[in-house]
Order: sequence, then C-alpha cells, then structure tokens
Amino acid sequence: MTLFKNKILSSSRNDFWLIWILRCLGVMAGAIALLIVVFLILESLQVLNHIGFTRFFTDSSWNPSAGLYNLSPMLLGTILAMGGSVLIATPIGIISAVFLQFYAPPYVAGLYRRTIELLAGIPSVVYGFWGLVVLAPLIGKIHPPGPSLLAGIAILTVMILPTVALVSHASLAKVPVSYIQGATALGLSRWATIRKVVLPAAKSGLFTGLILETGRAIGETMAILMVCGNVVQVPKSIFDPIRTLTANIALEMAYATGDHRSALFVSGLVLMGLITLLVGVAEVISQGKIYQ
Repeated sequence: MTLFKNKILSSSRNDFWLIWILRCLGVMAGAIALLIVVFLILESLQVLNHIGFTRFFTDSSWNPSAGLYNLSPMLLGTILAMGGSVLIATPIGIISAVFLQFYAPPYVAGLYRRTIELLAGIPSVVYGFWGLVVLAPLIGKIHPPGPSLLAGIAILTVMILPTVALVSHASLAKVPVSYIQGATALGLSRWATIRKVVLPAAKSGLFTGLILETGRAIGETMAILMVCGNVVQVPKSIFDPIRTLTANIALEMAYATGDHRSALFVSGLVLMGLITLLVGVAEVISQGKIYQ
C-alpha cells in the first residue's frame, strides 16, 4: 500500500513539473511572436509617420525611389498564388490520405508515405530551380512568357501538398476503430463510412492541415521568386507575371534604405495580418463545424 501511494505521489510530482514546463514553453512561444510583431511595428514607424498607412493601398504604383509605395498588386499576387495552390492541394492531399489509410496495400502505403515525406523535406530553392528550368518553359510554350501566376500556383501546390497529405493522414489514423466498426455493423460501405463517419470525426485535424498549408503558401519566398516573373502588376490572366510580398522583400531588402527599407517592414506587417486573418477565419469555421 505504501509503495502504491509513493508511485501516485511521484506521478503527481512529475505531472506538476510537466505542466509548468509546458506553460513556460507556451509563454516563451507567445513572447517570441509578440516580439516579432513589436519589431516589425518599430521598424515600420519611420515610413508610417511620413506618409501614413493608406498610401500603401492608394498610390499609383510601387516605386520607392519616386515616393510611391502601393502594395496592392503584390498583396493580390500573394493571395491569388496562395488561394489557387490551396484550392488544388487540399482535395488532392485529403484524397491521398484516404487512399493511404483505407485503400492502399501495406507495402504500397509504406512506399507512398515515404515518398510524400521525401517531398516534404526538399528545400524550397530546389523546387524553385525545377520550376524555373522545367515548369516555366513548359508554360511558356502554351502561353508566353512562362514565369507567371500559373507557374507560382503550380509550384506552391507541389510544395504544400505533402503538408496537407501527412497531416490529414495522421488525423484519419487517430479516428477510433470503434467508429469504423460501428459503421460496418450498420451495413455502411467503405466509402460511406469514410464520408459520413471518418471525415467528420477527423475534421479538426483536417482544418489544422489547411492552416499549416496556407501559412506555408503565404510565407514561401525563394520558389515564388524564381518562377513568377517578379513584375509588379495586377494580373489580367493566370499567364501574367506577378510579384508577391515575400519576393519583394527578398529582392529589395539588400539595398533598401530610409523610407524604402521601412516600407518593406510594412510589407512584413501586412503579411502577418493576412496570416492572422486567415488562421482566425479557419479557426472560426472549424469550431463552428465541430460544435454544430
């Protein structure tokens, strides 16, 4: 009896320290995110004090040497590239996870998962180099010039597909076996079980995958910089070159000074705001569907 009590006390102490460690790590993560936002705001104050915030969306173009700071074309290019890639990658990734979990033979499933994990580990610059050498010329044969919004959507789709596929597979694997057994006992087919039981039960994890892939798509820099053409304009078609906010920061930060440099930090603030907005919307949708 004494030994049993000692084990309980030891377990309680371990849980106590684990909880406090997790709390400390959570506070540290929040503090780091807050410090990044504060840093961006402080670096942006110079140009915001000079010209205000509205001119970043009302100026005629982006030309810092002439005092023009319109971010709208680059913000639109970022949203279009991200939105197109997410719309394509999400259903493909979820279908891949369903195939991996419920339809693929064990050998094929193992090989397929290793392939997806390999794709997830490839550096973005390698994807960008492949897109520049192979993908952009192929698009150029269909409709010049080649580097374009379509190339950006295609390369981002390939890059974020492993993320949504792996997270979706992990979510499907965590669905209790009793759910599937109960659906089978009721006479539901395999696809009906997946559609009516498994996917609703895994929806929280699926939305997590959506959030992660969206963040990856918005924040991608090198691959987008290499395949999109880097022209500051509002695209009239998917074959037009674009420039994203991340690519603009990477291209100009090395030589930017004064208000120009500060304006690039405003671009970073806009990106942070966009990511926060999208994560918030996804969370609201997720919570709404879960607790209906």
